[in-house]
Amino acid sequence: MIKERFKSEIREWAESIVIALILALLIRTFVIQAFKIPSGSMIPTFEIGDRIFVSKFIYGAKIPFTDIRLPALRQPQRGDIIVFVSPEAPKKDFVKRLIAIEGETVEIKGGNILINGKVIDGPDSVKSNYYYNRGDFGKELSAITVPSGSYFALGDNSANSRDSRYWGFVPKKNLIGKAILLYWPIQRIRVIK
Repeated sequence: MIKERFKSEIREWAESIVIALILALLIRTFVIQAFKIPSGSMIPTFEIGDRIFVSKFIYGAKIPFTDIRLPALRQPQRGDIIVFVSPEAPKKDFVKRLIAIEGETVEIKGGNILINGKVIDGPDSVKSNYYYNRGDFGKELSAITVPSGSYFALGDNSANSRDSRYWGFVPKKNLIGKAILLYWPIQRIRVIK
């Protein structure tokens, strides 16, 4: 009797643990994932070591081992802080600010970002940054058009960011999600805009 009750309790615990693991895996895969900021490329928005939550479902979570995405709540927009698989190092995830979407022409001139020949009017976080002309895709007096199915993304710390100016465009298939919350350290907790 005691032996059977003990087996029953172990089975209940095992079932609870398995269900919890499956739910955690589903949430991490399709809903939200935590990331740690490894470099200073997004200073002052993020400091080295900050931890953020990234919404995967907002842009349509990718089904593992396929290029199929679930339906998106909305499309990525200029100014969003996006997390994506690096186009040059597929085992790394990058956090950058989305600057331009497919079909738009991007130019960096006098520290400003020009989209289709006009200085970006918003968001404020893009207007307040100074962007340096660096890399093959960020040369002075060189406008480039973002190809179909791609994005142009820059770090907020333009002087210390390896971004689209160097390696080009972020393919849509590399997109992981949108940064939504800085949750660590405690004194810096805030919703990310």
